Amino acid sequence: MIDSKLIGLLLDGGHSLVVENGGTTYTFDGRGISDLHSLLSDNPGLLHGSSVADKVIGKGAAAIMALGKVSEVFGHVISSHALTLLKSEGIPVSFGSEVPDIINRSGDGICPVEQLCRACATPDECLPLITSFLSSVKQ
Repeated sequence: MIDSKLIGLLLDGGHSLVVENGGTTYTFDGRGISDLHSLLSDNPGLLHGSSVADKVIGKGAAAIMALGKVSEVFGHVISSHALTLLKSEGIPVSFGSEVPDIINRSGDGICPVEQLCRACATPDECLPLITSFLSSVKQ
């Protein structure tokens, strides 16, 4: 079970992502899955074996966590698709609330990354879609 201090830091500290690995805690405040994607791309060792607390976990975030080989996850809000993926990868997960889908920022539809990854069977199938999406929104 994920340490309650990590969850407290996420929720009370106003962060979007908290990663604990090797006794060191890192906080992130980026939007969406950008921080997770950057960690997987630039510093995958930080994810490997880590405990992760994330404010919102959709299927894309779950795929990145699985590819990064995290050891356990807490999601304040998690989609059913993300929960299924994490469980299928054998990653212990706890959460505040489960929702059918992650909703986009404007509240009028499904999160674009959640939509992109919906039909993917594995985390490996999700990653190129996420990378392409993040590249397109940076431009």
